[in-house]
Amino acid sequence: MKTVKRQPAAVGKAGRDARPQRISVIGLGYIGLPTAAVFASRGIEVIGVDTNAGAVETINQGRIHIVEPDLDMVVQAATFQGKLRATLVPEPADAFLIAVPTPFKDEHEPDLSHIEAVAKAIAPVLKAGNLVVLESTSPVGATEKLADWLAAARTDLTFPQQAGEASDIRIAYCPERVLPGHILRELVANDRVIGGMTPRCSEAAAALYRTFVSGECVISDARTAEMCKLTENAFRDVNIAFANELSLICDKLGVSVWELIALANRHPRVNILQPGAGVGGHCIAVDPWFIVSQTPEEARLIHTARQVNDHKPHWVTGKVMAAVNEVAAKKGIKAGEVKVAAFGLTFKPNIDDMRQSPALEIVGNLAPFFPHGIWAVDPYIDELPADLAAKGVTLVPMAQAYETADVLVLLVDHRQFIENRPERRAGTRTIDTRGIWRS
Repeated sequence: MKTVKRQPAAVGKAGRDARPQRISVIGLGYIGLPTAAVFASRGIEVIGVDTNAGAVETINQGRIHIVEPDLDMVVQAATFQGKLRATLVPEPADAFLIAVPTPFKDEHEPDLSHIEAVAKAIAPVLKAGNLVVLESTSPVGATEKLADWLAAARTDLTFPQQAGEASDIRIAYCPERVLPGHILRELVANDRVIGGMTPRCSEAAAALYRTFVSGECVISDARTAEMCKLTENAFRDVNIAFANELSLICDKLGVSVWELIALANRHPRVNILQPGAGVGGHCIAVDPWFIVSQTPEEARLIHTARQVNDHKPHWVTGKVMAAVNEVAAKKGIKAGEVKVAAFGLTFKPNIDDMRQSPALEIVGNLAPFFPHGIWAVDPYIDELPADLAAKGVTLVPMAQAYETADVLVLLVDHRQFIENRPERRAGTRTIDTRGIWRS
């Protein structure tokens, strides 16, 4: 492993390692669109590709279809200057960055179908000297599979697995490591791990990212880079699982988990995270399963952490129903007539991303018990997912839920819920999974 300092990229034979003049970013979601915008802000022509026609149209109008601070201004400027445009079909470019979803299938097996589809879509427009970088979080070996899919589609070109350093196409893996809500800053400031299929592939990818990365580009191989991304998120998942398990233990023993953690963290070498309703998002809730699926006998701790965090939404559902039954008994009504309001639907605070959200799971689990429906409050969501709406869940204003609901369930600590806390009303119950409504 070596660290690549920021310096002008070396030019190889026929200029093939010079800075790309045109970049294609495949997948214009929470990672792809900010990445495309940052490259475009550096004066590089960027072609964004997505299968979502609505997103393509929105971007070409200089607007964005996701919530991310300051991204709208960068996209607007890039499209106005003619440096960023979106399309439904891949076009020729010097470099292709792939940022598409990598979910898991039944039994938590990695689903690489989106990556395979991208390989088949870009293969016809590849030319000698192109660089292909996989950014999607993937199981170990995914970059090699990408190379095989490309090679099968373009037998007239050579690839690293066939020709090594002399290959026509260079292929590398470079995962993002950004925090939603701070993506633009972290894309630039954070170090990047770059794993090429050959040293030359790594150097070409490093030269590309040095266009905007102020952190260090640390070079490794593709498999190690893939495992690095999975390891980072598995480490966080294990730490969150410890906090979530503590919350279950403390609830049973009648101890405030919030006070306990605050006291324990006064130890100079202890830093326990805060528990919550579970673990969501496109990374932490998914990536550890990629490790478990490939090494089930060895990844025992990682597997257990996943089980603990996946169990937490079911535990919260049980706590809510216990509160509902208590309120119903005091009011002399049926449990299904109790008005429940859930606060927060996203997987983390102050964003609109609901991917793998434990809050969604909890609300979905609760909904069938309430024939008249339950309320949901989220200042970042304008429209409910279709499956929740079909179950009778309704979006309502925060004030209405505070003033009327019998059971208030805090699932996500959005800024608005912290700044405007509910007043205590007689006969109501509060389930606070984030500890922000404590006295």
